[in-house]
Amino acid sequence: MNNILLNDKLRQKILEEEFEDIFGQDKVKKELKSALIMDRHIILVGSPGIGKTTLAKNVARILPEIDVNDCGFNCLPVNPICPECISKKTVKKKSIEGFERFVRIQGSPDLTAEDLLGDIDPIKAMKFGPLSIEAFTPGKIFRANNGILFFDEINRCSEKLQNALLQVLEEKRVTIGAYNIDFPAEFIFIGTMNPEDSSTEPLSDVFLDRFDVITMEYPETSEIEKQIVLIKGKKISEIEFADELIDTVIKFIRDLRIDQNIDKKPSVRSSIGIYERAQAYAFLSGHKSVTMDDIKQIMISVLSHRIKLKPSIKYLETAEKYLEQEFSKIKQRKSGLT
Repeated sequence: MNNILLNDKLRQKILEEEFEDIFGQDKVKKELKSALIMDRHIILVGSPGIGKTTLAKNVARILPEIDVNDCGFNCLPVNPICPECISKKTVKKKSIEGFERFVRIQGSPDLTAEDLLGDIDPIKAMKFGPLSIEAFTPGKIFRANNGILFFDEINRCSEKLQNALLQVLEEKRVTIGAYNIDFPAEFIFIGTMNPEDSSTEPLSDVFLDRFDVITMEYPETSEIEKQIVLIKGKKISEIEFADELIDTVIKFIRDLRIDQNIDKKPSVRSSIGIYERAQAYAFLSGHKSVTMDDIKQIMISVLSHRIKLKPSIKYLETAEKYLEQEFSKIKQRKSGLT
C-alpha cells in the first residue's frame, strides 16, 4: 500500500511548514512534525481554546492535491480497493485538494461504529440483496482514505467505538463483519482531547497505545497571548483599546490560571472575549476608548462560566463574587490605593 506521507517531497513540505496560525508552541510544532514524518497517529491534549483544532487544520495545508476515483472510498486509480473500482474497467476520476483530504469528526457519545465504518443502505439492500457488498455504504473513515482523519474530542466517544477503531489504527484495514471482507484504509489519525473534561469516556490503554500524545499548554508568555488577542479578536475601529489596558486584561487572565483557588482555568477565548466585549460596551456607552469600568461591566458575562472554583472555595462564594473581588484588586492597584 502507498504511504500518504513518507516520501521525500512531503517530508520537505513538513519541514518547511511553519504552522503560522499558531503563535508560540514551538516544541509542540516540532513534535507534530516528527510524528507526521513517520506517519504516526496523534492525540493533541490540552485545555479548550488553546489551538488544538487550529493546529490540526494546518496539517491539511501540507497535503497536496491528488487524483482519486469518484467513489466512496477515495480509491487511488493505481490501487483501487473497493468492489466498484476493482470491477469496472473505467471509473470516473476527480482531483481533491488538501482540505478535502482532511475529514473532521466531532466526538459524541451518540456516534456509532456504523457512522465511522459504514453500514447497509436499505435501498441498495433491496436492489442487490442484504449481504451483497454493493449494499454497503462506506463511512467517514473511507472518506479520509489517503488523507487525514481528524477526530475532535475523541474522549467523548464510547468504549465500543474505541474498540471499533483498534484494527484500522493498527493494521490500516477495516473488516466488515457481515461480508467477511477487508478494506484497506490509509490515513493519519489526529485526535484532540481536553483532560479536564469530566463528562467523557476514559480512553483505554489498548486504544491509547496506538497513538503518540502531544500536550499543548497555554501561551508561553503574555506577549504571545496579546498577539493572539490582537490578531484573532474583532476590532471596532472607532474605539481605542489602550495597550496598557490590554496588558492588564492579559495579566488578569494569566493570574487566574495560576490561582490556587481555581480548578478550571480560563482559556485564551476568555482574553479574546474580554477584548471584543469591552470594545462593544464602550461603543454602546458612547465612549471613544475602553475604560476599566467597561471591562468590569462585561467581565462576569465572559468569565464566570469559564472558571470553576475549588470545592473549599465555591461553597463559601460564587464564581461571580470571586471574580469581582480579584478584579477589584487590579483596580485598586491601578488607582494607587494599595
